[in-house]
Amino acid sequence: MANALTKWLGLAAVAALGGTLYLNRRQLMARLLKLPPPQNGVIREPGIHIPMPDGVRLVADVYHPAGKTPAPTVLMRTPYGRTNINHFFATLFAERGFNVVAQDVRGRFGAEGHFEPYVHEAADGAATLAWIAEQPWSNGRCGMWGQSYVGFVQWAAATTGTPHLHAMLPAVTQANLGGPTDQGFMWLDQTLRWILLLEAMMDSSLPVWQKMALSYYAPEQNKRVAVGWNHLPLAAADTAVLGHAQDFYQTWARHYQPDDPYWQAVDLRRKVPEVAVPLHLVAGWYDIFLQGQLADYAALRAAGHTPYLTIGPWTHMDQQGMIAAVREGLDWFAAKLKGEAGAIRPLPVRVYLQEADQWLDYEAWPPPAQEAPFYLQALGQLATTEPPGGSTPDQYRYDPADPTPNLGGALLSIEAGRVDNRPLEARPDVLTYTTEPLSEPLTVIGPVRLRLFVRSSLEHTDFYSRLCDVGEDGRSLNVCDGLFRVQPGRGEPQPDGSLLVEVDMTATAYRFLPGHRLRLQVSSGAHPRLSRNLGTGEPVMHGTAMRIAHQTIYHDSNHPSALILPLM
Repeated sequence: MANALTKWLGLAAVAALGGTLYLNRRQLMARLLKLPPPQNGVIREPGIHIPMPDGVRLVADVYHPAGKTPAPTVLMRTPYGRTNINHFFATLFAERGFNVVAQDVRGRFGAEGHFEPYVHEAADGAATLAWIAEQPWSNGRCGMWGQSYVGFVQWAAATTGTPHLHAMLPAVTQANLGGPTDQGFMWLDQTLRWILLLEAMMDSSLPVWQKMALSYYAPEQNKRVAVGWNHLPLAAADTAVLGHAQDFYQTWARHYQPDDPYWQAVDLRRKVPEVAVPLHLVAGWYDIFLQGQLADYAALRAAGHTPYLTIGPWTHMDQQGMIAAVREGLDWFAAKLKGEAGAIRPLPVRVYLQEADQWLDYEAWPPPAQEAPFYLQALGQLATTEPPGGSTPDQYRYDPADPTPNLGGALLSIEAGRVDNRPLEARPDVLTYTTEPLSEPLTVIGPVRLRLFVRSSLEHTDFYSRLCDVGEDGRSLNVCDGLFRVQPGRGEPQPDGSLLVEVDMTATAYRFLPGHRLRLQVSSGAHPRLSRNLGTGEPVMHGTAMRIAHQTIYHDSNHPSALILPLM
């Protein structure tokens, strides 16, 4: 573990501390990770069986702060193995005065029962919290911590109204983690990678390094998931990737509509306003769940709550983001479970301003800003002046058999984040609109959207947009993006037969530097990150036929298509 962790943190970081290597291992670890020093040793009780109301027994490892019980408790419920990376996180919390319960969720690793994602997490989470409250080593105060699925289970437990949960820190996650999106498309790449990861981690025949490769390293994953990207129907993509059908994936294929009762039962968004547990949301600008996490924050604020929010320059699998979640968790639980009010910052919102290398604190998100339209113009220009009256529209052809690919952005792999988009922008099915070089910095903080006047030869099609930062060297680096799925009844019909759509491009905090240019991409896909629109209107999981779409983008005085940016 120590050798692997040293590599993980970087040998350069260790070397930089050359004069301090006399510190013991735990103190050195704390210094490397920029954590408060450990306060105590750790006593671990492995393999504790926790009964659920239906008789199923879940398994947990319990970590105690030596000499400090009873103490507050941090619960981590995971489908990825309680003894994997959770052992590392659990030790960090236990060294600083917390009991930690690291538990396998139902049907995973040592836990009994059948694993069906999302379905049992509310009841099992509430029962585990009640069990903790009865233990002699518990002081009655309990929080939940974790990322991704380990964050979703926090929402699930909290929505039961359990009185045994006193603080939460869900990181890079959202209250509605599964199922097709409200617009009907599927997060194809991350779904296939996730089912592969879940199976690989349970495979005792695979060495640890190979499991880690399937978890983190895109080239190794791509070999397996690529066969599923282009497979139709998507209902059989699990077999294409795994070599056999996955039972819960097949359940998803049967319940393919977003409003299906199966998904409504595990869509926790409607219950978010009722959650009064103190919450700290930790997100990343290039995380796969950023849009949903910001929606959860907005729902909490609208209900009168004051959640904390931290957004860093992280992707979903960014190790720096993971450690930041630990730092924030230690402070949050010190304040909410130990009563150390001064442990948390005074302002609840902290965001990282990209390209300025600066953290900014606010009372709420989004901060006050001036919305400024950048109008699409003829000849691929983007400007704050309105387009001329006679501007000729732009056109392109989208073929789902040769779908517009995705580069970087919010992915469940190490290929996520900012990448050079010039290969993508060279395709004939991608339009670009670019400003003149900036004469002074331009700071954008808040939600980004695109008002786009379009026409398509099909009733069912997509319009995808992406904002990029074009440097003086010509590199075009993606900042934020979004997709609008057109179908009958969606969009605002115009008198001339065109359609006005508004693309939610999520949000950012980004400083465009002098000499740089802003660039907007417009296309009709981001394959395989987003399931391609086949153009037929068939259900996303079951469609096989494909139709070519001929797309028109308007930018004139009657159709003032514009990128709307929140400027500071």
